[in-house]
Parts: sequence; C-alpha cells; structure tokens
Amino acid sequence: MHDTASAMADLLRRPVAQRPDALRDMLAPLQEVMGPALGGADVTDTHRRGSGFRVDRDDPRHPEALRRMRNAGVWQRIEDSLHAARERLAAAAPGARSADTVHVVLVLGDPDDELLAVDSAGYFGMGGIPGAIHLTMWPTATSLAKIGHAAAHELHHNVRYANVTWDPATVTVGEQVVAEGLAEAFVRELAGEAAMGPWATSLSGAELDTAHEKVTAAIDVAGMANLPPYVYGDAIARSMGLDPVGLPYCAGYAAGLRIADAHLAASGLTAAGSVALPAREVLTNAGVPARA
Repeated sequence: MHDTASAMADLLRRPVAQRPDALRDMLAPLQEVMGPALGGADVTDTHRRGSGFRVDRDDPRHPEALRRMRNAGVWQRIEDSLHAARERLAAAAPGARSADTVHVVLVLGDPDDELLAVDSAGYFGMGGIPGAIHLTMWPTATSLAKIGHAAAHELHHNVRYANVTWDPATVTVGEQVVAEGLAEAFVRELAGEAAMGPWATSLSGAELDTAHEKVTAAIDVAGMANLPPYVYGDAIARSMGLDPVGLPYCAGYAAGLRIADAHLAASGLTAAGSVALPAREVLTNAGVPARA
C-alpha cells in the first residue's frame, strides 16, 4: 500500500508546473507493472484522460478532500480490507497463482467527472493486471465507507488474471461479466450486502431482467474493443466512440452478479473459491448457453 496521501500532499504544495512530474513519480509503481501489460501506455495519460484529479491548476477542493480521506483512515482501511481478502482467497483457492507483490495506489479523483462523482458514487478501481491495483476516489459518504471493499473487488480480479488468460483479441463479454459478478459476490462474502458497489446493485426488477437477457444474448461476443457497450452501458460506450446497445450504466456488472449468484447456488462454491474458474464453467453452472 503506497503512501499516496503524503505524495499528494506534497504534490499539491508544489507549483503547478512541477505537478506533472510529481504525478509521474507517484504513479511509478503502477507504470512499472501496468505499462508493459498495456503495450507501453503511460499511466499518467490514463490519469489525465480518465477521472483523476487535475494537476494543471490549483483547486481548493483538493487539499480539503485529501484531509477528509486522511482523517477517515482510508489508506489503513484499504490495507485491512486487502489483508482480509487475501486470507479468504488463499484459504478458498489454495492452488491459485498470484503476483508476488501487488502495488496498491490510491489517487484523488476529479469531482467534476460525472462518471466518478455521480454514477460511481465517488469511487472505483482497476485491478485486472496482476501486481497492480489502481483506486480512484473523491470523498463522499459512500466512497469513504466503501473504498476498502472496492480494493477487495480488485484483488479478486488480480488473482483471477494471474490464472485466467485475458487475450484482448479473443476475450468475450462472458469473461468480463463473470469476473465482475464474482468480484462483487466476493465483496458480499467478506463484508455483507451493504458493502457492494453501485455498479452491481443499481438495477433490479424488469430493468435487470432486460439487461440480463441482452447481455447473455451477446455472451460470446469477442474482442476487448467490443465489450464496453455490454459491460459499461450506453453512456460510457458513447464516450468511447462505440455504438450503444440499449443498456444502462454498468448493466454488465448487474447481469454478471446474477450469473455469479446462479453459479454459486448450482455449484455450492464460494466466490473466493471460484476465482480461477474458466468463465464457461461459471456460465454453464448458471444455465447460460453458448451463443457462438
């Protein structure tokens, strides 16, 4: 768990012209792991294009947000959650491989980014590359309470993709929605229903039924560039220049949780114990047929 609290406090005290280099230094542990896996991508560019806090201007909201996060003990709570998650995964899936070291970096988000601040209630993460977990948050009541659970979700991904191959050319909708569903079910195993994220719990009733039907009809659609409309929904698909398919925000997460729950009920396994299972095995247990 990297001390980005101190690193961001230092960055925010620097002249604006020095902040890009300070950001690069802070994200260096992620660059070392994620850069090669992403074809040499610069994670500071991802920060700027995504939901990361702005480093090109002063914003009086940033120091106050950082103070709130430090006062809430966010970094320690993330580390505690990850230790509990690691122990649960090790006990339930003792044969699963994992990275020797996982670098965990938490950064402030952009409070003006609607995807982060509104749709995601102030927090989300990336953990699909073994050895790196990147968490982004803007302090809200929800994000302060749940950021540690998001870290556990990402650790489940981290272990999964140390065992399951993610090939951008062949990965399917089924793989990603299974991964998201299992990771949220894992959060529930660790900390209860209330710990789950808005991405997996915002749909219910007929809306969830419709999303599940549409996602499972496309379960074997392949190629990483083709997945976002089915996983993240229409608004994010449009923002990425992709054609929408008629799905609300993060519908694939909610559909994936329904799939994961059907698999868990049919198999008697836990989400922790299912971390390294092939997606097709989970889908078959859940009664989702191949569509290719």
